[in-house]
Amino acid sequence: MRRDKMSIKEIARRAGVSPSTVSRVLNDPNYRCSRPEIRETIWRLARELNYVPNEAARNLKKGVGKRSGKTYYVSILMTRVDNSRSDPFFNELLHIIESEIHRHMCVLTKVWYYSLFSDDKRCRSENLDKIIRKIRDETGEKCDGLIIIGKCNKEALKRLRHGYRSVVAVNRDSADYGVDEVVCDGRKVASMAVEYLIQLGHKRIAYVGRYHNEPRYLGFLDALHRHNIELAPECVIETKQTEVEGYEAMENLLKSEDCPTGIYCANDITAIGMLKCLAYHKKRYFMPSIISCDDIEDAQYSRPMLTTVRLPKEEMGRFALFLLLDHMRGGHKGAVRVELEGKLMVRESCTPASESRWCDYYI
Repeated sequence: MRRDKMSIKEIARRAGVSPSTVSRVLNDPNYRCSRPEIRETIWRLARELNYVPNEAARNLKKGVGKRSGKTYYVSILMTRVDNSRSDPFFNELLHIIESEIHRHMCVLTKVWYYSLFSDDKRCRSENLDKIIRKIRDETGEKCDGLIIIGKCNKEALKRLRHGYRSVVAVNRDSADYGVDEVVCDGRKVASMAVEYLIQLGHKRIAYVGRYHNEPRYLGFLDALHRHNIELAPECVIETKQTEVEGYEAMENLLKSEDCPTGIYCANDITAIGMLKCLAYHKKRYFMPSIISCDDIEDAQYSRPMLTTVRLPKEEMGRFALFLLLDHMRGGHKGAVRVELEGKLMVRESCTPASESRWCDYYI
């Protein structure tokens, strides 16, 4: 019996699902399990069992290893979240890259969650060399390339480059620190989103999200400046861009005497938290237009459906693997940057400033 079939059966047995479910999860990033945790369980078991795809298994059996360029071991570092559910955008991007690794007959060895790598202040106080050595020790020699998903501190990225032969960064924004990267410019997508609110006649517009050294905040400001719209300080609300803090931000806005008519959220999950808050309080007299960026899966199932700027996650994942494999095979040596464009997804959560059509908010 082939090694890949044996691994799939073993994964299925331990996960308590059918082998066909395991195969679908490993091959299709958009496959929806009956319970979300099943997908994480299957991929965790695949890594623990050193699962290798069909062709990769045959190569390993023949003794054709990573040095010949036939089979590669790839690890993933998540830098913006501490677990798989903190921000669905990064989780969805992870699913795409996992499936791409499988499709290219590589072996996924490890997925780490280290939000400290995206925090400049923490990176200055932490022993980065020690943390990176710990990460390296967990995979030993079985790591030819590293994919970094999310923002990464400049010094941390520099040290990661020294620890790994090939590194690709995938993010909403450019790191521009000498590694291959795939980005969808956060400043541009934020400006596109706010421009749409302005076209609808909104002039008092709030920003909700991180703003220190954040391209999305700069894009928000760009759009206001183009139209000579003054930003009120109370309309900038800093959050860690989670659903919970989006909910809390809306609670605070509900107490305001001069509420904004338009709200730009730096990511979708924050916007969904705000919609849930409105649903709970049912403030019919306060009906702001809410727009964000990412286009996570839940954005299509919120009520009203969330207007957002879609980031091309599928293309970002595919280009990440393409660049990583090409670099590992010696195809290119200098750093390559691939920038993809966002797309405005007009749905229901934004209306003209002069109109008030919403009658309910719920998810």
